[in-house]
Amino acid sequence: MDFNDNKAIYLQIADNFCEKILLKEFSENDRIPSVRDFAISYEVNPNTVMRTYNFLQEKEIIYNKRGIGYFIAEGAYKKTLRIKKEEFLYNELPNLFKTMKLLNIDLNEISEKLKEFENK
Repeated sequence: MDFNDNKAIYLQIADNFCEKILLKEFSENDRIPSVRDFAISYEVNPNTVMRTYNFLQEKEIIYNKRGIGYFIAEGAYKKTLRIKKEEFLYNELPNLFKTMKLLNIDLNEISEKLKEFENK
């Protein structure tokens, strides 16, 4: 995974993790990699992964079974979808609208591009 400087690494890992949930690569009650294994695979400090896991636990997307490991929480797909949708609507969409206005792009052009994208 390539990280950028615009966002904390633990949040970028959390975003990637949420994407895997939305793509259904992780399902409810699936065991996820240990902090150490995850850190090795992503080539990051285990403390960074621990921050990611704590963040995801606070959002009730994963849970910890003490001594056994971390698991995907029940309802994680719906919670993740809700969280990511809110982030998009309140953080990314306003920037998209601003850019559209600056470039004089109307919704018809966006609709055409969406159809092209869906046909690929």
